[in-house]
Amino acid sequence: MFNKIKDALNKFARLGVADKNAVDELVRDIQRTLIASDVDVKLVFELSKNIKEKALDEKIPAGLTRREHVVDIVYKELVRFLGEKKPDIRLAKQKILLLGLYGSGKTTTTAKLAKYFTKKGLSCGVISCDVWRPAAYEQLKQLSEEISIEAYGDPKEKDPVKIVKDGLEALKAKEVIIVDSAGRSALDNELRQELKKINDILKPDEKLLILSGDIGQAAGTQAKEFNELVGLSGVIITKMDSSAKGGGALSACYAAGVKTKFIGTGEKPDDIEIYDPVKFVSRLLGMGDLEGLLEKAKEVMSPQKAEELMSGEFNLNTFYDQIESMNKMGSLNKIMDMLPLGGVKIPKHLLNEQQGKMGKWRIMMDSMTKEEKKKPELIDSQRIERIAKGAGVQPPDVKELMKNYKQVSKMMKKFKGGKAFKRGPFKEMFKSLKGNFPE
Repeated sequence: MFNKIKDALNKFARLGVADKNAVDELVRDIQRTLIASDVDVKLVFELSKNIKEKALDEKIPAGLTRREHVVDIVYKELVRFLGEKKPDIRLAKQKILLLGLYGSGKTTTTAKLAKYFTKKGLSCGVISCDVWRPAAYEQLKQLSEEISIEAYGDPKEKDPVKIVKDGLEALKAKEVIIVDSAGRSALDNELRQELKKINDILKPDEKLLILSGDIGQAAGTQAKEFNELVGLSGVIITKMDSSAKGGGALSACYAAGVKTKFIGTGEKPDDIEIYDPVKFVSRLLGMGDLEGLLEKAKEVMSPQKAEELMSGEFNLNTFYDQIESMNKMGSLNKIMDMLPLGGVKIPKHLLNEQQGKMGKWRIMMDSMTKEEKKKPELIDSQRIERIAKGAGVQPPDVKELMKNYKQVSKMMKKFKGGKAFKRGPFKEMFKSLKGNFPE
């Protein structure tokens, strides 16, 4: 969906004039894309009407061309269409109840949300009270162990309310307790009664419905039903990394009066983010999200690493650390989505290919001695043969690694002493990372 809207805007931008016919064609392209993505037709026509009226009738602001004005209107209308405001997320002691039907990704989201609060400095524990799905507790326990979160469950107990009571006692020292409730294929009477009882005993501060982004406008119906049952405080929409119908789910929830608080953007524990419509629309239109990228960088790069990078002391150890940090920030596809590329597309297969190469480079560097990583100039043809054999690759692969290292090293020498970071966006980025930027 989002790539097609971006394509429509790029097509509009290439036209010689931004007249009524061009605006009509742009609106038709957006309409087709949204309807194909299972967005409610009434909402689509409301959005279309607003774009056309403002694009053709509003006075063009000083400093903007008509084309830029139209793109700005589309941007603002999409933000309004998909939620308008970023939600407030409480970083305090609280109990959270997660609800949802089968296949929504509720258990995986439980672990992701726990990881999110842990990264914010809060101790966190999770409770599995799904007594219907086989191995539900085992799945949550395994996910929790991977991220060092304490999980409570009792596979022998068949009363979910008792599990919640016992879990609250077992995790009472935790600041944030997240309860993974049971799901069904539909919100039947049995599930309704179970969730009401859990809600009464837990008295949660947050009640979040987990919805899969690929269900489209059906998300609005589910949001209404669960909201009437327990009074939702928000929703989390998963599978937003690949779903063509994600916009349908987002707009349907907003139309139903239930705010989206988080979105799931992948399979890894860190692949969850606060839903900010402004940033979301900026990314989908190719305008990037440098603030979001900076936040990710701050999470994975310590002040000490930032200082090393600024110092210009660059060797294969530093190069290895850079690749590790990039890997922790997510896939190259996601990172590129956050950069303002002005509509430039880098084919996904090329980014995936580069991601694979970076993984191989780490294995090759693991086959090097400490001295070689500290002094790369020592690596001659004989050492290349040994490194390739140890890493299970061919010598040309090692040569390619060294070629890329030298290119990056040459660039980093220009930044020696941090002089190049004292102006422009680099300054702000490294001030945030390092905390105290040297003038």
